[in-house]
Order: sequence, then structure tokens, then C-alpha cells
Amino acid sequence: MALKLEPGAKLVLATHNPGKAPEIAALLDGRFEIITAGQLGLPEPDETESTFVGNALLKARHAADRSGLPALADDSGLSVKALDGAPGIFSARWAGPSKDFVTAMQNVETRLEEMGSDDRAAWFTSALAVAWPNGPALVVEGRVDGTLVFPGRGTRGFGYDPIFMPEGETMTFGEMEPAAKDAISHRARAFAKLKAALFD
Repeated sequence: MALKLEPGAKLVLATHNPGKAPEIAALLDGRFEIITAGQLGLPEPDETESTFVGNALLKARHAADRSGLPALADDSGLSVKALDGAPGIFSARWAGPSKDFVTAMQNVETRLEEMGSDDRAAWFTSALAVAWPNGPALVVEGRVDGTLVFPGRGTRGFGYDPIFMPEGETMTFGEMEPAAKDAISHRARAFAKLKAALFD
């Protein structure tokens, strides 16, 4: 079966962050009515998988099966080559319960210094999953490679953006205009694949 969503369909966003809903709606060209798992009072599942794709799928299935509606989930993070791909799926956890990414970025720099590695290669991954209630699912992944920069530069974006300079660029994600980042980011690449699958 072709996995499609009709324009105007309700889509549950598997998040308890209300700020994500307008961002995701815009990335999907405003085609769907986005409601969050938080708005529906759905519990957050434990992210027990070992990959971005696994966690995105787990969150999407959890929300779809409990809401009875198709659900979209994303899982994303920063992977550092010299740290064997860490923080990876634990990117948010490195920021602690208060989601302090200044600390998280310092943790990355400290670990690299402790290893004595001058390899600054890193990449961002974004996995997106759409699941239908008790049914099939669609998963896509986007990735952007780059280099870590210490100290971080720029105050735009979020998370690890100030220390990440994408390949071929001279500015970090933290310095870029949102539109410039959105044109090349891991999330943009993942959404381009998702839209191709859901719309065309």
C-alpha cells in the first residue's frame, strides 16, 4: 500500500514540546492539522532503542496506537567521530535534566581533550517516522557532516548548533540565519525525503 496522508488530515506530533508544532507544520507546508501528544495527554515512552531510527519509530508507534491517528516523531542528535559517535542518541541527556546545552557542548570539548584527539569531524542526524495506528510505518533519515568549533560561535539555533560548522560553510549553525540553516540542515534533508514519500 502507498503510505499517504490526505491534505488536512490530523497528524499527532509525538512530543510534549508545544513549540515544535508550528515548526513541523511549516516544514510540512501546512498540509496537515498538527496536534501534539502533550495536548492529547499521551504519556511519553521510554526511548529504549539504540539508533535514531529506532527511537523515532518507537515514539511514532506509541503515539499512533494510543491516539488512533497517524503520528510523526523525530529523533535527532550530534555524533562525534573521535567519540565513536557519542553523544548520538544521548545528545539531549548530555545536557542534563535542565537541558543545559552550554554544559553539553563543554562535555564534548572535555571528552575530546581527555582523549587527546584533534579530530573534529562530526555529523548531525535526523530520523523521522510516521506510523499509522496498529499499522505500517515510514522512516527516513537525513544527515549533515561538518566540523566542531571551540569555543562555540553564534546564539541562533539550539542545542549543539554553536559548535557545529557544516561542510563547505564558514559559519556555524549557531551563526547562520534560520533560513540558511534550514536549507542545508539534517532535519531539512529528512523532511525533503518524508515529503517526497507522503505527498508525491
